[in-house]
Amino acid sequence: MTASQFIPLAKPEFCGNEQQYVAEALSSTWISGGPFVERLERDFANYFGARFALTAANGTSALHMAFLALGVGPGDEIIVPGFAFLAAANLSLLMNAIPVFAEISPDTWCVTAAAIEKCLSPRTKLIVPIHTYGNVCDMDSILALAESRNIPVVEDAAEALASRYKGRYAGTLGTIGTFSFQATKTITTGEGGMVATKDKDIYAQMALYRSHGMLRKRYYWHDLAGHNFRLTNIQAALGCAQMEMLSQKIAGRKHVHQQYEKRLSNIDGLSLQVFPPEVEAVPWAIAVRLDPRAYPQGRDTVFQQMRDAQIETRPGFCAPGFMGHLYASPELPVCNDVSQQVLVLPTYPSLSDEQIEFVCATLIGLRS
Repeated sequence: MTASQFIPLAKPEFCGNEQQYVAEALSSTWISGGPFVERLERDFANYFGARFALTAANGTSALHMAFLALGVGPGDEIIVPGFAFLAAANLSLLMNAIPVFAEISPDTWCVTAAAIEKCLSPRTKLIVPIHTYGNVCDMDSILALAESRNIPVVEDAAEALASRYKGRYAGTLGTIGTFSFQATKTITTGEGGMVATKDKDIYAQMALYRSHGMLRKRYYWHDLAGHNFRLTNIQAALGCAQMEMLSQKIAGRKHVHQQYEKRLSNIDGLSLQVFPPEVEAVPWAIAVRLDPRAYPQGRDTVFQQMRDAQIETRPGFCAPGFMGHLYASPELPVCNDVSQQVLVLPTYPSLSDEQIEFVCATLIGLRS
């Protein structure tokens, strides 16, 4: 392995029937809605044991459908973790609701029930645990807390497709689960998403919001002011082919995780994200926390040094406390530290052991 061979952070992989199914969608002339959309929803629900599954244009649209169906409105408070991709927080602001940021565990980098409880108020409308990097939050504790206060739970499982918590899939534990099929995700349709729920009425409401609030009983009759959150039949064709290869994709990601663990678990100055025993993770991304004493140059410099070695990495998510122009956040020291110290490493099923060895050796070699 040489530094001249660029290693990307992520890479979409098409190794099944993608071309065949897309061609079928094109020749059928069903390029907006169509049979592949219905098939993808059915295949997804069957695989993950969801009672209802509904495609969306992207993962944020999936969250938006969930928020609308659960009646989020102006002044409502939405509890989200202070270290995560902030789609749910941004959506809250766009709906004139208030994102309330909770602290995370310093080991799992996921929100905890104890941190959520400190954020509860009479205005709390939703709890949104985000399963960061493919880990799964302690859902038993979170669901027990939510049930005691009669607060719905929307799981953001965009990064945790196929991860399990005590044998159950992430995104099927709460009131609603949301998923992303963006280009870097475990399965991809380029852009795209899914919602899953056990509740028939919530499902029907999300379906109504997805398609302009029309039930099709009568053309151009709107039961409510909906949106267009629909996935196209062409994208769904990609998704159906990706679903057929999901077992192989899961195995590939688990292998990549094992290889990183083998090389980085006992290195001074480096800490991998902790996956609890009850979590069977399918990591979307392998990330490592850099101890400032071992990396006094700082994470952002390490990011550039890795790029100079032809390895693409990413910083951890930016904590809301650093973006006061958008968010009102309490002091969240763990979120702030993790945000400044985490580096995301290349993660995709076809990443070779030789490439992983090069990534790890390069990172280790940058220590002081």
